Amino acid sequence: MGKSKHKITNWSQYNKALINRGSLTFWIDEQAIKSWYCCEHHGRRGRGFTYSDVAIETALVVKGVFNLSLRALEGFTNSVFQLMDVPLTSPSYSCISKRAKTVEINYRAPSRGSAAHVVIDSTGLKVYGEGEWKTRKHGKEKRRTWRKLHLAVDSNTHEIVSAEISLVNVADNEVFPTLLNPLRRNITQVSADGAYDTKACHKLLQRKGCKPTIPPRSHAGYWEDDHSRNEAVKALKANQLAQWKQDNDYHQRSLSETAMYRYKQLISPKLSLRDYNAQVGEALAGVKAMNKVIGLGMPVRKHAA
Repeated sequence: MGKSKHKITNWSQYNKALINRGSLTFWIDEQAIKSWYCCEHHGRRGRGFTYSDVAIETALVVKGVFNLSLRALEGFTNSVFQLMDVPLTSPSYSCISKRAKTVEINYRAPSRGSAAHVVIDSTGLKVYGEGEWKTRKHGKEKRRTWRKLHLAVDSNTHEIVSAEISLVNVADNEVFPTLLNPLRRNITQVSADGAYDTKACHKLLQRKGCKPTIPPRSHAGYWEDDHSRNEAVKALKANQLAQWKQDNDYHQRSLSETAMYRYKQLISPKLSLRDYNAQVGEALAGVKAMNKVIGLGMPVRKHAA
């Protein structure tokens, strides 16, 4: 990757943010410590939980950031509490494994009003299994398993405003309503690739009052006469789709690909838990970690006039 042409104008603050990413007291903060133990019964049959959802969530975040196995995570967390002189203990590795299946990860940052532009994309995450070398050398013993991570990113703040995990055979446009419907923010524009060029996706955006920036597929035809998509189809047939993308800020969609890259670099391109519901918790804990990192500080670049 070449050197950026735009100078970072807030290097001092951004440099401190990069340093603080490695701070243990940042990942296990005062709020997590205060809410570590469960004070209320879960309301179902059986004994109540010892550890709160916050404790399980924090453990999964630390696991992802520091790339730890569940057993190592238990020892790591206990040692941190000992060094901090905090009278807490880590959930056992089996407790984390079981509770990861049901924990609700609160990854969304507090709402900051309307969002001018939301960009959407998906990527694949490997499920822990046979290593690449063994598969290449001796062949695979069974089909490799993948999960899909779907992200909706605020182009202004780079924060992930919505995330979903699905099986690999679920189409991107099928997850589209699940990403957008929970959002109560006013969204001006939504950009996504051609996989979302369906009538259902356009209808949802129209109902929510969002401007769709979705390029039509290569052999797309016109829809009803007054449909906003026809402008993009007209540009496609006139070989002017690149200009249409530029006029409608479609290039902002690359920020979703940047978010995918950031996730795989900061967390991991691989899921280590075996149960599907636990994998959902593991992946969303990684999303929460990304939003926490973004909250520390992002680079501000000076663009050429």
